Amino acid sequence: MTSTFGRVFRVTTFGESHGGGVGCIVDGCPPRLALTEADIQPDLDRRRPGQSRLVTQRQEADQVEILSGVFDGTTLGSTISMLVRNKDARPGAYDNMKDLYRPSHADFTTEAKYGLRNWQGGGRASARETIGRVAAAAIARKLLAQVAGIEVLAWVSQVHNIEASVDADTVTLDNVEADPTRCPDPDAAAAMTAAIDAARRDGNSLGGVVTCVARNVPAGLGTPVFGKLDADLAGSLISLPAAKGFEIGSGFGGTLMTGRDHNDAFVPGTNPAAPATETNYSGGVQGGISNGQTIVTRTAFKPTATISSPQKTVNREGEPVELAAKGRHDPCVLPRAVPMVEAMTLLVLIDHWLTQQSVDVLGKSE
Repeated sequence: MTSTFGRVFRVTTFGESHGGGVGCIVDGCPPRLALTEADIQPDLDRRRPGQSRLVTQRQEADQVEILSGVFDGTTLGSTISMLVRNKDARPGAYDNMKDLYRPSHADFTTEAKYGLRNWQGGGRASARETIGRVAAAAIARKLLAQVAGIEVLAWVSQVHNIEASVDADTVTLDNVEADPTRCPDPDAAAAMTAAIDAARRDGNSLGGVVTCVARNVPAGLGTPVFGKLDADLAGSLISLPAAKGFEIGSGFGGTLMTGRDHNDAFVPGTNPAAPATETNYSGGVQGGISNGQTIVTRTAFKPTATISSPQKTVNREGEPVELAAKGRHDPCVLPRAVPMVEAMTLLVLIDHWLTQQSVDVLGKSE
């Protein structure tokens, strides 16, 4: 089972949804970065359950502990390990599902691959695994901001058929966090809240889209063939639980344009050595390499698979049965997916930024 991500900044996550805890091991973080739990906790607080009526009511503080790799508030350059203990696990809530295959879950496919599975809340397939990703990405966030001024921000841009109108150039973290939906468009946020509440009452769930921007990314990150920056972003974001679609820049909408309209014309930038573009249909990446413009992605998330309405399924013997799931589940994953999308974007960017430092070791020619 592959639980490690990254080439230079390598993150290994561990733990199961209803085990003793979850966390991560980070290799490749440079030494002398000021770091404490207070740098990690804010992102975990945005990801944790129980933060509003729109998400699962599992009550977890998700308090992080740094176990190694930091001394006197500074990274040592050695392996950083972080742990979040599970405090409100209720594995017994899944007793009635251990011999069933939940629709659209990883139950059957995991057994098909490994011959067994942890049926308590999904085990490694649970979104609780992403705690390790978010914790590791908080380190990447601080490092990228310090060395390159890079900012990564995501928000809910669509729930079901409700689309938000958001200015990607000016939206701020305060705008995003102003509403439990994490949608910075107040009118759309109100409609999303009503739709999520209605779905929960109906024993149903909703999906949607998270948009993410990465600002101040320097030109030159990524490679032209198998290390394309946009390809790595796509792979990392699709690795998130419930993620089913990815777009960058114009995405699928670009198919409705002509080349004349879609091409991003170069214009003089503030730095003579780095031109700007008149438009950004490329989404900040051309030929697999960042061009210095804002990177814009959209990740589509399916409706939460666990719902309380009765559904048809089968048991291990192949017999048809009916399942009405019980327990604490998100009627819509979108609000809590926002920090997860930011996390995977940050992990890709820090890996490519550190890689680029070795490419530039001799300096650029005059």
